[in-house]
Amino acid sequence: MWQNENYFLISNKNKYMFGIIYTFLYVAVFIYDVFTFPLYFLLQNPIKRFYLSTIERAKIIDKGDKYLTYKTTKKPYPTHYELDRENIDTMAKLLEYASKKHNNKPCLGTRVTLREEDEKQLDGRVFKKYDLGNYKWLSFTEVDSLASLFGKGLRELGVKSTKNVAILAETQAKWMIAVHGAFKQNIPLVTIYATLGIDGIAHAINETEVQVVITSFDLMAKFKNILPLTPKVKTIVYMEDQLRNLNKEDWTEYLAIGLQIISFNSVTELGTASDVETIQATPDDIAIIMYTSGSTGVPKGVQLTHRNMIASVKAFTDSTKMYPNEVIMGYLPLAHVFELLVESGCIFMGLKIGYSSALTMIDGSSKIKRGSKGDASILQPTFMTSVPLILDRIAKAIREKVRQGSMVQKVFFNFGYNYKIKWTKRGFSTPITDRIIFKATRNIIGGKLRLIAAGGAPLTPETHELIKTCLCVDLIQGYGLTETTACGTNQDNYDIRYGRVGPPMTTALVRLTNWDEGGYYVTDKPNPRGEILLGGDIVSKGYYKNFEKTNEDFFEENGVRWFRTGDIGEFDSDGSLRIIDRNKDLVKLQSGEYLSLGKIESQLTTCSIIDCVCIIAEPTKSFCVALVVANQERLLNLAASKFNLNKTFEELCDDQNITKDILVQIKKHAKHVMLEKFEIPERITLVKEVWTPDSGLVTATLKLKRKAIEQYYSEAIKKMYA
Repeated sequence: MWQNENYFLISNKNKYMFGIIYTFLYVAVFIYDVFTFPLYFLLQNPIKRFYLSTIERAKIIDKGDKYLTYKTTKKPYPTHYELDRENIDTMAKLLEYASKKHNNKPCLGTRVTLREEDEKQLDGRVFKKYDLGNYKWLSFTEVDSLASLFGKGLRELGVKSTKNVAILAETQAKWMIAVHGAFKQNIPLVTIYATLGIDGIAHAINETEVQVVITSFDLMAKFKNILPLTPKVKTIVYMEDQLRNLNKEDWTEYLAIGLQIISFNSVTELGTASDVETIQATPDDIAIIMYTSGSTGVPKGVQLTHRNMIASVKAFTDSTKMYPNEVIMGYLPLAHVFELLVESGCIFMGLKIGYSSALTMIDGSSKIKRGSKGDASILQPTFMTSVPLILDRIAKAIREKVRQGSMVQKVFFNFGYNYKIKWTKRGFSTPITDRIIFKATRNIIGGKLRLIAAGGAPLTPETHELIKTCLCVDLIQGYGLTETTACGTNQDNYDIRYGRVGPPMTTALVRLTNWDEGGYYVTDKPNPRGEILLGGDIVSKGYYKNFEKTNEDFFEENGVRWFRTGDIGEFDSDGSLRIIDRNKDLVKLQSGEYLSLGKIESQLTTCSIIDCVCIIAEPTKSFCVALVVANQERLLNLAASKFNLNKTFEELCDDQNITKDILVQIKKHAKHVMLEKFEIPERITLVKEVWTPDSGLVTATLKLKRKAIEQYYSEAIKKMYA
C-alpha cells in the first residue's frame, strides 16, 4: 500500500531510475539477509513471537440464541494481586500506598518557564514564544502531602463530603493533585473539558450544583463569560501561572457581589492549618462525575465510583507491560477518563509522569522559541497515550515530509518501510533499518519512545501501521467508553494485526448481541458480529440526574452490570475484537444500502487534503455527500501550482474548479482505501470555517456534532442534493 502510493508521487521520467535504485537495494539487502538470518533468528526468537501473536486471547463463557459473552484468557499481573492484597479499593488508598512504597522517587514533573519573549518571523509578524528550562519534579511523598493539604483546604472553604466540586483546567500536575485531594475527603469531582463550549460548561456546573470551581490561570478570562450563566458558583480556585499574577482589579464587579477568588497554593496553606478529619470514601461512593463531550446532544454526566476506577486501574496494569524506569508524557485532557486512569495506574506502579501540551510538545511547536527544545526532547518519554486524531496528524506529517523529499529519499524510505513490514510480520525486529531510515521520525518524540496506547475512537489500519513502523514503537489500541471507565478491550504487544482493539481486559466482560436492523448476527460466518455490550465492575452507576437515559443504556443481569455501547463489533477466531460499525451512525439509502457515516469519515480523513469531513446521507436519496474542511496549506499550494490562483482560503472554498479537483482526489483516495461505490460522496462542499469546540460544531474531543453541523450547513446540503 505505502510503496504504491509513493511510487506514483515520482514523476514519470524518474520512475525508471526509481526502479533501478530499488532493485539494487533489494539485491544488496537480500544478500545481507541471507548471511545474517541465522544470527537474528537466534537472538530474536521469532518463533516465540509468532506463537504469542496467534494464541487464544479470549473465550466464550456464555451464549444464547441472540448473544455471546467473551472473557479474557489472560492471567492478571502481580500488580492486580497487589491491589487486592493491600485492600486498595478507593483512589485515596491508591495514592497513599504509592507514596509509602515509592516515597522520594520522582512522580509528577512540570517544565520550568523561564520567560516569554517576542519572536519576529520571516514574514515580519511577531509571536509570543516560551524560553523553557528543565523539568522540576515532585516526589511521591510530596504529591501525597500536597493532595492531603489541598483536600483539607477545600473543606476549610466550606465544601462538605459528598458535595460536588468542579474542575475546568488544562492537563498539569496541579490537576492530578486536586483530584486526589478531593478523593481524600470523599468529595466528588466534576471533570469538565477545558475546550468545551461555554454553554456545555455552564450546563455541567449548574446540573451538579457546584459552588466551588477549580480552574487554571489561562482559563480565568473564559470563566468571566461563564459566571453570568452559573449563579450558584461562590468560589473560584485558580492554578497559578509561572510568570504572571492575577490582577484582581479585573474582577472587582464580581468580588463586590461576594465571589471569592483564591489561588491553588493558598488553598493548600489553608489545609496546613486545618484540623479537619479525613473522611474516607467507600468503594461505592462517587469519585468523579465526568461529563461526556456531547457528540449526540447535551453533555451527560457519567457517575464513576471508586470501585469503577480501581477496576479500570487493575485492567490497565494487567494489559500494559511497564518497567520501573518508564517516563510517561502526560498531555491528553485529564478530564478524559482514559488519561486520568492511565496516569493513576502509572502512579501506582511508581512511574514518572512529565506534563506537556500541544503548544510545547515538540521542537517545532507553536510556543517553542526558535532553537529551543520541545518537551519531548527534554523529557524523552518511553510511554504516552494518544487518540486517533493526533496519530492521524502525525501520519499526515510523515507522508508530507516524504512527498517533499528527493527521489533518492523516497526510494530509501519506501524500501525501508516495506522491508520492515515484511520482517515484522515474520516476528523479527529491524534495528538497523530503525537507526538508518526512521531515526529522524523517531526523534520527533524524544527518541526513546517504545509504547503508545491509543484509545478514544477506532484507529484506521493504515495509520496504525504507519505510526508503529515510522516511530519504531509498539502501538496498542484499546476500546472503552466514559461509561465503562475507559475500560473494555486492549491489544497486547504481540498482536501484529491491524484494525483490532484486542480481547476483553481482565476486569471486563464483552457481549455481542444480534442487531437485526443492521443485519449483524452472532451466527454470522466466519466470525460472530453484533452490538457490543460491556459488563463488570467497570460499568458506571449511570448518568447524573438522567434516569431515563440511564435505564435505556444500562441494565443488570445475574449480578453483572452492563452498558449498551451502540458500537458494532466482530470477534476474530483468537478472541480479539474489531469495531466495524456504529448503529447510531447508520443510514439506509433509498437504494437499500446501509452507510456507516463514522467508518467513511475515518477512512476519508486519511486523505492529505482533508483536515475534517462530515458525511451527509439522506434516506430519500441514493448517494451521500460531504462537508469538507480542507487543509489550508495544501489547498493554497494546490491553487497556486495547478490553477495559478492567488486567492484567500475562503475564496478558494467557493471556487468550483478547486472543488471539482478535490472531489476527484477524494474519490481516488476512497477507492484506494477500499470504500464501496455507494460509500463515496458524489458531491462535496468546501467549508470556510475551521471546526473547533468553540464553534459548537465539534465536541471537546473533536468528535462531530452531526445535528449542529447539519443545521449550520443546511443550505449547502440542500444545494448538494438539488
